[in-house]
Amino acid sequence: MRSFVVTAPPGRQKTDCAIVGLLEGGGLTDAAASLDTTLKGRLSRLVRNGDLRGKSGELRMLDVDGAPCTRVLVVGLGKKGSFHRKQYRKALVAALGAVAKSGAKDAVSYLAEAVENPDAYYDARLAAEAFGAALYRVPAIRSARKTPEPALKSFGFAVGDAAQKAAAQRGISHGAAIAVGTACTRDLANLPANVCTPSYLAQQAKELARSYKSVRAQVLEERDLKRLKMGSFLSVTNGTDEPAKLIVLRYDGGRAGQAPVALVGKGVTFDSGGISLKQPPGMDEMKFDMTGAASVFGSIKAAAEMGLKLNLVGIVPACENMPSGRATKPGDIVRSMSGQTIEVINTDAEGRLILCDAITYARRFKPSTVIDIATLTGACVIALGAHNSAVMSNDDELAGELVAAGRRAEDRCWHMPLGEEYHDQLKSNFADFANACGRDGGAITAACFLAKFTEGLNWAHLDIAGTAYLTGSQKGSTGRPVPLLMDFLIGRA
Repeated sequence: MRSFVVTAPPGRQKTDCAIVGLLEGGGLTDAAASLDTTLKGRLSRLVRNGDLRGKSGELRMLDVDGAPCTRVLVVGLGKKGSFHRKQYRKALVAALGAVAKSGAKDAVSYLAEAVENPDAYYDARLAAEAFGAALYRVPAIRSARKTPEPALKSFGFAVGDAAQKAAAQRGISHGAAIAVGTACTRDLANLPANVCTPSYLAQQAKELARSYKSVRAQVLEERDLKRLKMGSFLSVTNGTDEPAKLIVLRYDGGRAGQAPVALVGKGVTFDSGGISLKQPPGMDEMKFDMTGAASVFGSIKAAAEMGLKLNLVGIVPACENMPSGRATKPGDIVRSMSGQTIEVINTDAEGRLILCDAITYARRFKPSTVIDIATLTGACVIALGAHNSAVMSNDDELAGELVAAGRRAEDRCWHMPLGEEYHDQLKSNFADFANACGRDGGAITAACFLAKFTEGLNWAHLDIAGTAYLTGSQKGSTGRPVPLLMDFLIGRA
């Protein structure tokens, strides 16, 4: 796919489809009014006749003659003053989805002119990301013929002021790279667990390294994990025949010797709950329990695509959590790589058991910051639903950076507390602490568990259990939080 910036008005810009906005109550935007003049008043007649109303979410595709475009997609923007960046992003996704279903090979969007508090860089970046989302197709495994690819291959973002073109072009470039990374994340997360195994993820890491000179990959086998004394990680994989892997991806985009940002992603390719077996309804969705890992892959790929001037290290503990005669049992005590001992109260609280050893392993890279990403707790879904990821951190400034990045990227997170009173809930009579302590504050106590392995680190935890994928008829990966992570990393670079 190709994205570009245009400065010509729609009356002069040749394209298969011009995307213009209409405010509720009949207010044509400047671009729509310009095009209406070229079309001899056709749009304004439709407004007067009540065929176009401008309500938020309204879409109307028109075939036109006498203009450089062959189609016009009129997008309802809602009432004046209500078209903020969040609504802009939703309108773009809907509009480009509609264009992708048509025969149009290219399109140009003029919607950014109506955004309250416009920003050429971010408006262009979100447009490029929406273009990628419109073209994304789930990698379905079917015996029938594949769904035809959409005709739409290129997309233009219009700026009204030529002075904004450089910022918009940068936004388009970054957005296109983020779209590639997001698609990578979605592809991996959408695959079934019998395909996307720890070994498959390891293979994909090597493929990623072969695709970019700036990326290196290393895969540690179970014998290496035993040598490193990762007893907490290995306790999760006891019950399965699939060997665990610790995958390390290095992206060298910054100067030599620059401390990297470490991204640690939970890679449980299928989570049955182990001996603490989950209920059958919805268990198929536990293939998405490696979305934290997938977001690390997607972020590294996006960084490589845009040539980000920053060093990154991605660490992915990958395994299955299955029940068997060899599986770890509730009440067992395991020793982590840090030397701390853990009483396993619940084998379905397994993500924190693999992440704690991966965070300890991250120390060898002397990172400036460590961010772990995980579909960690159902409690986070109860707390925040499917709209915000949760962020907890031992540094309020770092948490603030992530919240601000999520706001700019329209991939939002909410800062939740970490306090001594929550840590106290993890006390154990038999080990240094327990891995679980009941339902109360479950998302926070899970983060408190991880915090016990982060002394001296600048660390944040992202719980993406509610935002990583959709359920029901729209079941599938969302690609979150790649946009959030990339905005944060761009700011750091």
